[in-house]
Amino acid sequence: MQFSYSWLKTQADPKLSADELAHLLTMAGLEVEETETAAPAFSGVVVAEVKSVEKHPDADRLNVTQVDVGQGELVQIVCGAPNVKPGIKVPCSLPGAVLPGNFKIKPTKMRGVVSNGMLCSTDELGLPDDGVDGLHILPDDAPVGADIREYLDLDDTLFTLKITPNRTDCLSVKGIAREVSALTQCAVAFPEIQTASVSSSRKQPVRIDAPQDCGRFISRVIENVNAKAATPAWLKQRLERSGIRSISALVDIGNYVMLELGQPMHVFDADKIHGSLIVRRAAEGETLACLNEKTVTLSANTLVVADEQGALSMAGLMGGEASAVSDDTVNIVLESAYFAPEIIAGKSRQYGFGSDSSFRFERGVDWALQADAIERATELVLQICGGAAGESVEAVGELPTANQVELRLSRLEKMLGVAVAPQQVETILQHLGLNPVATEAGFTVTQPSFRFDIEIEADLVEEVGRVYGYENIPDDYTSGRLKMLALPETRRSRFAVYNEMAARGYQEAVSYAFVDEAWERDFAANDNPIRLQNPLAAQYAVMRSTLIGGLVEILQNNLNRKQNRVRVFEIARVFSKDEQGGFVQNERIGGLWYGSAEPEQWGSKTRAADFYDIKADVENLLKNKQVAFVKAEHPALHPGRTANIVSDGKVIGFVGELHPKWLQKYDLPQAPLVFEIDMDAVLEREKTRYRPVSKFQAVRRDLAFVMPEDMSHDDLLAALNGAANKLVQEITVFDVYRGAGVAEGMKSVAVKVILQDMETTLTDETVEPLVAKLIAAAQSTGAQLRG
Repeated sequence: MQFSYSWLKTQADPKLSADELAHLLTMAGLEVEETETAAPAFSGVVVAEVKSVEKHPDADRLNVTQVDVGQGELVQIVCGAPNVKPGIKVPCSLPGAVLPGNFKIKPTKMRGVVSNGMLCSTDELGLPDDGVDGLHILPDDAPVGADIREYLDLDDTLFTLKITPNRTDCLSVKGIAREVSALTQCAVAFPEIQTASVSSSRKQPVRIDAPQDCGRFISRVIENVNAKAATPAWLKQRLERSGIRSISALVDIGNYVMLELGQPMHVFDADKIHGSLIVRRAAEGETLACLNEKTVTLSANTLVVADEQGALSMAGLMGGEASAVSDDTVNIVLESAYFAPEIIAGKSRQYGFGSDSSFRFERGVDWALQADAIERATELVLQICGGAAGESVEAVGELPTANQVELRLSRLEKMLGVAVAPQQVETILQHLGLNPVATEAGFTVTQPSFRFDIEIEADLVEEVGRVYGYENIPDDYTSGRLKMLALPETRRSRFAVYNEMAARGYQEAVSYAFVDEAWERDFAANDNPIRLQNPLAAQYAVMRSTLIGGLVEILQNNLNRKQNRVRVFEIARVFSKDEQGGFVQNERIGGLWYGSAEPEQWGSKTRAADFYDIKADVENLLKNKQVAFVKAEHPALHPGRTANIVSDGKVIGFVGELHPKWLQKYDLPQAPLVFEIDMDAVLEREKTRYRPVSKFQAVRRDLAFVMPEDMSHDDLLAALNGAANKLVQEITVFDVYRGAGVAEGMKSVAVKVILQDMETTLTDETVEPLVAKLIAAAQSTGAQLRG
């Protein structure tokens, strides 16, 4: 919300500087984002009247003017503006003046003719562009010789407030004046609402077919208006200083009432309406050509104002082109309505455009303000555009109900930590327009129509607290002990995972949970992802079910910046649907390795990272768990270089190399390696178990088995471990051989077996039967002892 301090002072003048008022409003919860003066600093510019204009003798585009600057004698100024002519009043900078940019005006000669000043445009004074090519033309009643800063009130301060969604009442000068009055106890002078004298018999019938969406709708016909009438300078100035561009007198009046009182208005061309105005839900697929030159297809969840032939406007959002006023308009219909916030909320995002009206309606406007607004708008139309007003016609739907809220003084003191005098509490509530009624315990307030946020006692405590001044509440230092609970022994610290990934050369990444639908198809084979109703952008239309897409995008960004070695990880949630149609959120850790295995160096040859490099990182991450890597297929990964990570018979993740077809689609010169694991599995760890160290000699047996190429060494180890007893301390693969002496399609896998007893030295009589049992177990899987 942007407003002019000078405009505010017409309703409430706190006698504070702009900086003091900005601090006061911010501390009261109305954050002032920015303040700026209406014009940059300049001096020496006065109102001048052009008395005569003659062509320059030596320049086709220059004119020699004689101007009256209020000093008794005419001043000669050479001017090149195309719109200079006798009789106009313009800003004139005299010798000694300093314009924006520290540009100093001095007497000079232009093509041999003396010029004692400069006639100014808006651009030269740093004022908003008035759309005129040349000099800034002032009103005919501008006093000659007056300082232009005083005449145009250019020392005015413009405030920009960051209004929270619950404070729609402060989206108007009246609402801000009410706040300032409560904060400073200054008097208020709200605009006086004058009932228009009815001089036309024409009425515009209205009907509400969606009473739950529209609580009140008022119309008034004004005949024989002058739609070409110029917007008064004072009104145009207040609009511009509130951030709204002047369009035409009729449109400007509607915008002005919205800014002044807080009630959005709309103006129809009365002769373009067929029959009654009807407030209803749109028919699915109904179309409307809007004032922003867009034609939209309406949904059934949209409220429209229509006539007997079709929709005329999107209620509370945007007017329609077919019923818009123009310079040819003769008769108009003013509309003032209350629309339920729920029916307007979200429509700006749904249709891709919004307005100042929708910004207010979706937050909730004063539901008792419509009659005052239409009378105020009528007054301005008759004053500026003339015409004859008819009677207002009102239709009423379902309006909000005013609740009573009790404020107990004891509760107020307990929540604020300070005792506020009852008389002061009453004064604060009274200035806020809450009209308190005294009770034995404190006060009772009937929720006013302009304050949707006053619902419970805590809301009133907040109102008193912020107006009383949070800085006036004394500090009360408290202390307490917080005891950090230790993690269970079977649970790993999350920070340990972050530190471990960083220690292994990975950098943490954070990506959006909203992703491109193509990523879900490519990397998860997910043709039915969770879709967003209102995505931020087309490429963020669905929720991710895998982290791979985000990691690949990060890789692309790095490659575009000539980074040829990338190692990143992300810990985040993924989203999927369960069998009942609900949503499931699982936290996962994903990692990506691209480029060489080691940084470029002289100590070793450069080689590309492979499956076993990233597998080592995964094993390190899961070192507290017994896991197996089982050959698998995954839509995102290379079919021959992919494995599921299995623990206790359950798949907890996958690891592998990105599929070649995605390298081509995503323009990757080399295949990255990726993994993704359930975070719960990473954080789990087995309970630490301690055992004594044997003082007896260990026995080692090396066994070599010939087995098919497609047989995993995990299968061999599983068979050997299944046949082992407590004497077997370790079984580890230490060699794999292919070549002479081993048949084609076979491989030789050598394992070492460490045996040790805690109570005695092992003998061959004990060891050999156990080794034979291990060999038999291996042979049962298809492996044969190498002879």
